[in-house]
Amino acid sequence: MRTRLIAAVVALLLLAGCSPAATSASSPSGTAELPTPTIGLTYIPNVQFSPFYVAEADHDFTTAGVAPTLRHHGTSEGLFTAIAAGEEQFVVAGGDEMLQARAQGLDLVAVSAYYRSYPVVVIVPANSPVHSLADLKGHSIGIPGKYGESWFGLQVALHTAGLSESDVQVKEIGYTQQAALATGKVDAIVGFSNNEAVQFGLAGFATRSLPIASGTVPLVGASLITTAGYAKANPAVVKAVVAGMLAGITTTVADPAHALDASASYVPGLSGTAAQTAAKATLAATNALWTTSSGAVDGSFEPTQWTQMADFMAAQGLTAQRVDPTPAFSNAYLG
Repeated sequence: MRTRLIAAVVALLLLAGCSPAATSASSPSGTAELPTPTIGLTYIPNVQFSPFYVAEADHDFTTAGVAPTLRHHGTSEGLFTAIAAGEEQFVVAGGDEMLQARAQGLDLVAVSAYYRSYPVVVIVPANSPVHSLADLKGHSIGIPGKYGESWFGLQVALHTAGLSESDVQVKEIGYTQQAALATGKVDAIVGFSNNEAVQFGLAGFATRSLPIASGTVPLVGASLITTAGYAKANPAVVKAVVAGMLAGITTTVADPAHALDASASYVPGLSGTAAQTAAKATLAATNALWTTSSGAVDGSFEPTQWTQMADFMAAQGLTAQRVDPTPAFSNAYLG
């Protein structure tokens, strides 16, 4: 989340209110009126959102009792701007980004995990002398900017290695990580296991990915988020959206080919050979994020991880004060 955007949307959240009434529209069968909340997907159309496309195509949402609208954000739109303004009732964003927003007054709550593991990694060329996070000392590291999951992930990586920012050269390079690393402008980048790491492989540039923590990352990744007011006023709608999303994840993991077919209606140009190859690789990498270590699809949150995240973000100055994690997430809306 871009920190400078959070304050701007706080006022919007207060004006819009946290409990918009669920709207309704005729279901595809025309036999019932179903709530029609809007779900914000904070990225351009991409197979990383295949579960939502699958849930739409397979009628998982309507079976659960809801007929949502999927809305992709604009390139310069803040993560929580639309939900704060009441234009969305749900949004997919990092639990850490949401906790930072809560620290600045947004009454948001995560109601289901989307990714089961944190996607951020440090990426270096395969021939780099950097073989561990500690080896980053004295090297340059490219990040989009000092905000969002890449920035948070870098803080974890440095903490894991026992390094500080003064031990490395942090370079803000925008979203040019692939070019910057390939041309030697930086020695390492912070990227995503299902994005930059995949793109390097497709481009034939050999890299090595370093996990940012030796165990569980003290950050919560992509989650399904709503406002506390909306959840309180519309618990059945929240449960239905969660159920539809988890059904979509289950199908996507079990049948990637079907997921690609369903995604073709949403992702421009996906039918091309090169696009198909890239989409399959991205989907395979993302499948590992959707499931537990045993391969299960599970939307529940681990309270300990939220506590560790609240502690870490406060200690690193990522939140101005420690945010109580207890009201920030809930497992009550799982089936």
